[in-house]
Amino acid sequence: MLRVLLRNHVLANLLFILVLVMGLLSYRLLPREQDPTINFNWIQITTILPGASAKDVEKRVTDPLEEAVRKIGDVRFVSSSSRESVSSILVRFQDLSEREFDKRVNDLRREIQSKEDELPDEAEEPYIFEITTANAYPSATVLVTAAENDEVLRSQARNVEKDLERLSGVDRVDAAALRDPELIVDFWPERLYGLGLSPTDLADTVAAYFQDTAAGSQRVRGQDWLIRLVGTDADPSYLAGLPVVSAKGEIPLRQVADVHRGREEPGILVSHQGRPAVMLAVMKQARTNTLELVEEVQRYVERRNRLSERTGVRLVLADDQTEITRRALTIMETNSAIGLGLVLLVAWLFLGSRIALLTSVGIPFILAGTFWILDGLGQTLNVSVLLGVVISLGMLVDDAVVVVEGIYYRLHARMEPMLAVTATLREVAAPVTTAVLTTIAAFLPLMLLPGILGKFMLVIPLVVTVALCVSLLEAFWMLPVHVLAARINFERPGRVQRFRSRATHWLRTHYTRLLIKVLRWPRTGLALVILLFLAAGYAVAAGKIRFDFFASDPVRLYYVNVEMPAGTPLEKTLETVQDLEAQVNAIVRPGEVRNLVSYAGQMLTETEPLFGDNYGQLLVSLNPMGAGLRHVDEMIAATREVMNSVPGPTEVSILRIAGGPPAGRDISVKVRGDDYAEIGEAVIGLKGILAEMDAISDIADDGSAGSMELVLRFDQEAVQRSGLNPLQLARTLRLLVDGEVVTRFQHEGEEVEVRVRARPGKPADVEQILTQQLPLGEGRSVALRELMVAKREPGLGNIRHYNFRRTVTVEGTLDKSKQDAVAANAEIKRRWGEVAERYPNIDLDFTGVLDDIQESLDAIGVLFLMGVGLMYLILGTQFQSYWQPLMILVTVPMAFTGVVLGLLITGNPLSLFTLYGVVALAGIAVNAAIVLISAANDRLERGMSVLHATVYSARRRVVPILITSLTTVAGLFSLATGLGGESLLWGPVATAIVWGLAFSTVLTLLAIPLLYRNVMTRRVTTSG
Repeated sequence: MLRVLLRNHVLANLLFILVLVMGLLSYRLLPREQDPTINFNWIQITTILPGASAKDVEKRVTDPLEEAVRKIGDVRFVSSSSRESVSSILVRFQDLSEREFDKRVNDLRREIQSKEDELPDEAEEPYIFEITTANAYPSATVLVTAAENDEVLRSQARNVEKDLERLSGVDRVDAAALRDPELIVDFWPERLYGLGLSPTDLADTVAAYFQDTAAGSQRVRGQDWLIRLVGTDADPSYLAGLPVVSAKGEIPLRQVADVHRGREEPGILVSHQGRPAVMLAVMKQARTNTLELVEEVQRYVERRNRLSERTGVRLVLADDQTEITRRALTIMETNSAIGLGLVLLVAWLFLGSRIALLTSVGIPFILAGTFWILDGLGQTLNVSVLLGVVISLGMLVDDAVVVVEGIYYRLHARMEPMLAVTATLREVAAPVTTAVLTTIAAFLPLMLLPGILGKFMLVIPLVVTVALCVSLLEAFWMLPVHVLAARINFERPGRVQRFRSRATHWLRTHYTRLLIKVLRWPRTGLALVILLFLAAGYAVAAGKIRFDFFASDPVRLYYVNVEMPAGTPLEKTLETVQDLEAQVNAIVRPGEVRNLVSYAGQMLTETEPLFGDNYGQLLVSLNPMGAGLRHVDEMIAATREVMNSVPGPTEVSILRIAGGPPAGRDISVKVRGDDYAEIGEAVIGLKGILAEMDAISDIADDGSAGSMELVLRFDQEAVQRSGLNPLQLARTLRLLVDGEVVTRFQHEGEEVEVRVRARPGKPADVEQILTQQLPLGEGRSVALRELMVAKREPGLGNIRHYNFRRTVTVEGTLDKSKQDAVAANAEIKRRWGEVAERYPNIDLDFTGVLDDIQESLDAIGVLFLMGVGLMYLILGTQFQSYWQPLMILVTVPMAFTGVVLGLLITGNPLSLFTLYGVVALAGIAVNAAIVLISAANDRLERGMSVLHATVYSARRRVVPILITSLTTVAGLFSLATGLGGESLLWGPVATAIVWGLAFSTVLTLLAIPLLYRNVMTRRVTTSG
C-alpha cells in the first residue's frame, strides 16, 4: 500500500496543489479581527431612573436588583455603579459551559423581572446585555461635526447612525452627545397660579389631549370602517393651541406656556478641533472581518463628505482599531517569508539545493492545510491564531527534515531511491510520530486553562495540533513522493556536494571525539548540567528576569483623563479638556496624530465608563508607527510633562491602551466598607502608601463627590392640613425642576417625547422653587416651603458596590521596569498591614490583574505537569521503558536553562505568552533525544555494546538533530530579532524557543548520550 501511494505522483501532486489553493483562499477569506470571538461570561444590567440622585438610584434600583442577583449561582463577582439617573450592574460568572451559562443568564433574567414591580414607576425596564469580545470595544469611532450644536447636527448624526447600523457586520452603534428630540412645554408658574391651576393639572391636560387612540373597526352597510383618534402633531403650534380649563374659563396652552421643539438636556458634549460633534462607536458582530468593516466605514465617510456642503456636517474616522490586526498580519507574513528563506538556507547547507527546496515547500503546504481546516472549524484570523502559527512555524519541518535526511543518507550511499525511501520511513516513522505526539501532548492541556485568559489562548493549542498533524502527512507522503519524482542521485557529485560531504564527515568526526571525552568524565559533565540549571533557577528567583505577565503590543491610542471639582458644569469641563487638547497639540510632530477628540460627561477606564458633568477625557489617536514618529510610550511621557499645566482639574491621569484580554491596571485595590466617611479615610491612607512607592504613578480613585443636594422631606402634618396628595406634591416638584415626560409619539421614524416643565430661569438660591404657590380652592393657596423641610448637604457622584458592599477602587500605573505586579501588590499588602488596625471596618480586595495572574500561574503549573505526564505516557509506550522517558524529559530543564539565558541577554520579560513558548519548547526539545535514544536502542538490539551503541547512534544522529534544531531556530530567528518587525507579544515567545532550543540541543548531544550510557550499562549489568 505504501509503495502504491509513493508511486502515484499524480495523486500526491494534485492533492498538494488542491491544499495550496484551498488554503490560500481560506487564508484570504478568514475574517480578520484583533481577538478571537469569545464570551466573557459578563452580563451588564442597566436601568434608567430619570432625575434621581446617586443615593436614590442606589436605594431604589441597585439594592433591589442586587437582591435578585444574590439568588443566582455560579457568580464570580458582582460590581455595581449608582450614579445620577443610572444604575449599572456587572455580573461575572464562573467558567461555565455554554449550556450552563445560558441557563444562569435565563435565571438572572427571571429574577430581575420578578423585581421590576419593586422599582419606581418612572424607572425604565432594566436592559440586560451580554458582553463579548465582538461587542465590548468599538471597531471604529466616527465623528459627525458641524459649525453649531443645533438641529442640523442632531438630525444628520441620527441619519449617519442609521446608515452605519445597516452596514454588513455591524452589531450596534453607540452614540455620545446625540440628544433625543423633544416637544417642550415651558410653563410660567406664576400664570398657572393666577388661573388657579397647579403644574400637575397642566401636565395631566397635555397628557389627556396629546395622544393617538385606535378605537377599532365598525361595519356600516357592508363596509368596514376603522375609527381612530388623532391627537398628536409634530408642529408645536398644534400643541400650543390645545385648550386648558381654568377657573377663568378655557384658554389655549400658549397663554400659560411656551411650546417649542428642542432636545433633551446634554449628558455628554463632544468637540473635534473646536467644533461640536457627535461621537458614534461602531461595534461589530461575531466573525465579522474587522478590516473589511472598517474599510466600508471609511468608504461611507468619504461618500458622505462629498455632500458636506449640502448636509452641513462633516464626518471624521477618529480612530481605527484595526492597526493591531494589520500590523500582526504584516509581521507574521514578513517574518514567515524571512524564516522560510533561512530554513531553505540551512537545508541547502546540509542537504543541497534540490532536497532543501523540496523540504522548504512543505511549509506553505502545511500552513495552507492548517488555514483550510481552521476555516472549516469556524475560526477567524486573529492575534491568538497568528501566535499559534508563529509557535508552530519552527516545528513544521522538523519531522520532514528527519525523513529527508534519512533518505539523503541512503541515497548518498548509492541505495536505490524507492528502497531508500521505504527503509527510511520504517526507521524513523515511530520516533517521528512519537516526537509529534509529545509536542501535541505538551499543548493539549493548555486548552483547559481557566478564566478569560484561557478563552483567549484556547485557539493556540488547536492551531499547533492541526499544523503538526498536517506536517506528518507532508513528511510521510508528500515529501517522499517529491524526492522520488525529482530522481535525486549522487553518482556524479559536484564540487559543492563533495565539499558538503567532507564538511558533514568532519562534523561527525569532531563531535564523536568531543563526546568520547565527555563520556570519560561522566560526573563532571552531569554536575555541570545541574549547575547550569540551578543558576537559571536562581536568576529567576532573585528577580534577574523582568516579569510582565500580560506583556502585549501597545495600541497607538491613549486617553488623558480629567476630573473637575464636584458640581462643575458640563460646559466648563469641556472647556478645560479643550485647553488640555491645545497643550497636547503643541507638542506633537507633523503626521504623528490621527485625531484629538475632547469630550465631557464621560470618562473611560479599564473596566467601565464613568459618567458625570465633572468628568472629561481627551482621546489621542496616533497614526501607525513610521519614520520620525515616536513610540506611544514616548508620546505619553511628553503628554505627562504638559498635562498638569492646565488649571482647574482636581486630577489628571493617563489611560494607556494595550491589546489582549481585558485585565485592568496592574495596581487596582478595592477599599470595601459600609460607611463612606470611613472608606474615604482609608482611601487617603492607601493613596499615601502608593505615593511612597517609586514604581507607581497616576494614582487615582473612582470615589467622586457629587453636586450639592437640597434634600426635602414632607412635613406630614402640614400636608394633611392642606388636603393635598403627597404624590401630587412630588410630581409638582419634578415639574418645577427637570420636568416630566407626559407622553411620546413617533415622527419621521423617531420617538419624540413631550416634556412639561417650568420655564428655565436663573434662580438666586436653590430654595427659590419652594416659594411656588399651590392653589387649594376657594381662593386659598399654600407655598411648597410650608409643606416641606429642607436640608442642604453634599452629594455623591458615584456609589459603587463590589460583591454587595460599598467600594472605592484605588488604581495606579506601574513602571514594570522597576517592579513587577506581583511584588508591587505584595508590598502594598505588607504596608497596609502596618496601618490596618486604624480602619477596623475596612477590608482590601486585590482581585483583578493580580487575581488573574495567580489563577493563570496556578493553572499553567498544573497543566504543565499534566502535559509532562502525557509525554511520559507516550514515550513509555514507544520505548516500553520507565527509565528512558525520564532521560528524554531531562531535556526540558535544559531548555528552561536556555530560555533564562536568552531572556537575560535580550532583556525580554517573562510573560504569560513567554510561558507558552516554554511549553512549546518542552515539546520541541524532546524530539532530539527521542531520535537519539531510538537509534541507540536499534543498535543495542543488533548486538552492539552499550558504549558502541551510544557513540555510533550519536554520530549517526548528530547531523539530523543539528538540521532540525537549526531549521527551527532559522524559522523563528527573524521574529526573535525583529528583522521583519518587532512584537512584544511574539518576540519574547520566539526568543524563548530560539535560545532554549539552541542551548538544549548542545546539552542534549552531550548529556543524553552520557545518561544513556550510564543507565543502560547498569541495566545490562543487572540483567546479565
